[in-house]
Amino acid sequence: MEEKKRIDIDALAGERWFAKETSIIEDMCDLWGDWGVCSEVDPLRDVLMRRPGAEMEKFDWQAARFKAPIDAKRFRAQHDALADIYRDHGVRVHYIEEQRSDRPNALFCRDLVFMTPEGAIVTRPAMEARRGEERFAAKKLADLGVPIIRTVCGSATFEGAMGLWIDRHTVVLASGVRTNREGYEMVEEELRRMGVTDILHMQIPYGHAHIDGLLNMASQEIAMIHASQVPYDVCDALKKKGIKLLECPSQIEAKEGLAINFVAIEPGLVVMPAGNPRSQELLEQNGIKVIPVQFDEILKGYGAIHCCTAFLKRG
Repeated sequence: MEEKKRIDIDALAGERWFAKETSIIEDMCDLWGDWGVCSEVDPLRDVLMRRPGAEMEKFDWQAARFKAPIDAKRFRAQHDALADIYRDHGVRVHYIEEQRSDRPNALFCRDLVFMTPEGAIVTRPAMEARRGEERFAAKKLADLGVPIIRTVCGSATFEGAMGLWIDRHTVVLASGVRTNREGYEMVEEELRRMGVTDILHMQIPYGHAHIDGLLNMASQEIAMIHASQVPYDVCDALKKKGIKLLECPSQIEAKEGLAINFVAIEPGLVVMPAGNPRSQELLEQNGIKVIPVQFDEILKGYGAIHCCTAFLKRG
């Protein structure tokens, strides 16, 4: 019997493309840019800001949650003065040029972005008067090449000033009127995934908005607090990390002057709203150099220097 000739078929080829087994942090500079934050005090390199635009000319100051009508020219001049201080200290200032014409709060960029070592978390503001600002923050981040690792979505609300870096493995994360449980858990999940092991929950008291009006870092070893408004557990955890807590000496300066709402340009050097002499003196007595900047017009929006500044690169 004649044997049938067996037809051979070539085996399918194996994988020709192999994954590059690096993290986004390792890829950052080559593929994205030099971005990343895991500190409130490491030398500040890049910030995202919104220079007050046409939205400041005519708006319902009460509906926008301002405490009084503003002088738009003076408002911009004070914002420009802050940006100039940053530039004078080698900080690159990036502006969100495009924004809704009915969003006068949009200069408070910290609320729109929470920066991590891996990239930005784009937030979802709680207030109706601010909802939608984040769209233009996301657009600018994309234009700059900042990775957006998460966008707060669904029914979640989270604002960037509800997170405060203590070190690479420690973050104070707050809940309150500006962040609901869904938003808190969304951000917590991302932080734990990237190696944050110590998340200090801070409940923001009724009548306050964000962490940075109540607690802020001036150096790796020194924080200033509005003592009656920061939970004991948070204070205790910071003290156990060797952080000295300076209690803001004036309730007026803490609440009305927003003395705690400063930005550390580098460890031990902060820019803070002028008109808070007792708080400035306490910081200076503890070795912190202070650059005061006139900010009374912007304070009419219940925000100050930290609120205006979204960090993109530190260290």
